[in-house]
Amino acid sequence: MNRHENRIALVTGAARGIGFAIAETLARGGAHVMLADVANGVHERAKELRSAGWSVESAALDVGSASDIRTLTQSLIESHGRVDILVNNAGIAPKKPNGLKSLVHEIDDTEWERVLGVNLTGTFILCKACVPSMKLQKWGRIINLTSVAARAKSDISAAHYCASKAGLIGFSRVLANEVGPYGIRVNCIAPGRIMTPLAAVAGDEVNQGYIKLIPTGRLGTPADVARVASFLASDDVDFVTGSVIDVNGGSYMA
Repeated sequence: MNRHENRIALVTGAARGIGFAIAETLARGGAHVMLADVANGVHERAKELRSAGWSVESAALDVGSASDIRTLTQSLIESHGRVDILVNNAGIAPKKPNGLKSLVHEIDDTEWERVLGVNLTGTFILCKACVPSMKLQKWGRIINLTSVAARAKSDISAAHYCASKAGLIGFSRVLANEVGPYGIRVNCIAPGRIMTPLAAVAGDEVNQGYIKLIPTGRLGTPADVARVASFLASDDVDFVTGSVIDVNGGSYMA
């Protein structure tokens, strides 16, 4: 079903995991998708999708760099006239060398600022860059990837990550209110434990422990998140904005 036909989409953090799954799903739905990521592998992933017949391109992007963001969005808008769908998926979650989270007193100022810069400020700057073209056409979809760590206490995510993801929810609600009259819808997805390359590093024992806490009896997949993103990027959500959709198999229920 070409539910995204003729749409121009920008997906950050698109080289792997959830970001790549979202980019692929939007492309399959007919959108022209820009895959953006700080990792060089994003170009190979875009090549995979082009070889399958989808309309995509790729670009290197450090979401923590305001100049990188402005350069990319300006180029995309100059080439295609607009951005219809913005998916803010890029994020970082630094851990200690042993893989555990840092406690508040262990987080230095530089790391705090870097996490907030990538996870929250980068989204703010991307939205600022893309919203004007959405306003002109009276249509737009912005999807911000937050986390279950923003919805409840977390024993595995550090304070800077939780703060940045909670901040995304507050920011998204304010933006949704401001741009609603222009046909722009802003929503969040809050994934739980999703089997991405990062989650796999934790090992089978840790992930089996998570499964015991999930009513559906399994970890999530990037495709589970991508299907929700596809819905939020469509015309079907004209009366849905400022919402947070939890994708966690029931491990957290608001």
